[in-house]
Amino acid sequence: MDDLTRRLADGPHPLTVGGPQPSLEDLRRRVEEIGYVFVKFTGTQGGTDLGVRLDRDASQVGSADFGAGTGSIHVEGTLYLNDDPVRCIADIDLATMNGTGHVVLVTEAELVG
Repeated sequence: MDDLTRRLADGPHPLTVGGPQPSLEDLRRRVEEIGYVFVKFTGTQGGTDLGVRLDRDASQVGSADFGAGTGSIHVEGTLYLNDDPVRCIADIDLATMNGTGHVVLVTEAELVG
């Protein structure tokens, strides 16, 4: 397991909404329409921006009001982090677009399935 993967697996860690143009509207569109979000772990050297393919069954967005910018979302999804297959688990407060999260090492089958 890669050192960064090991550190992010020993969580929770602070994070923020990441991506090329982080905004509440972009986050809403990514959660509701695209199914792919960016989260940036801010406690690593330079920050670690991850693109996460959402697991809609495990993610929870029912208490979120994107229009008002209130509530929070729980997102989960899979990706490769430095060649390690992982599940990213994050909780994000919409008012601040910040939260906490961590990764969990998974098998290759869990990543593609």
